[in-house]
Amino acid sequence: MAELSSLKNIGKEIVRKLKTIGINTAEELKEIGSKDTWFRLKLKYPEICLVHLYTLEGAISDMEYNQLSEKTKRDLKAFTDQWK
Repeated sequence: MAELSSLKNIGKEIVRKLKTIGINTAEELKEIGSKDTWFRLKLKYPEICLVHLYTLEGAISDMEYNQLSEKTKRDLKAFTDQWK
């Protein structure tokens, strides 16, 4: 099982937050997916924002979050807009 910190974009603070919602490995994050993970984080940490979702999607996709396609960014933004 791979450490969360082995993924791109995932630093100590995100690892800490992920572990508080029961996500302890890279495989668990990938299985749950970026949107569901972001939603779980949002419930516990209301201050998280769209950039957190980009970060999670980038980690799952093995790319820097600022390299996500515009289509992916639009989809993720539409998802977070539901929860405002």
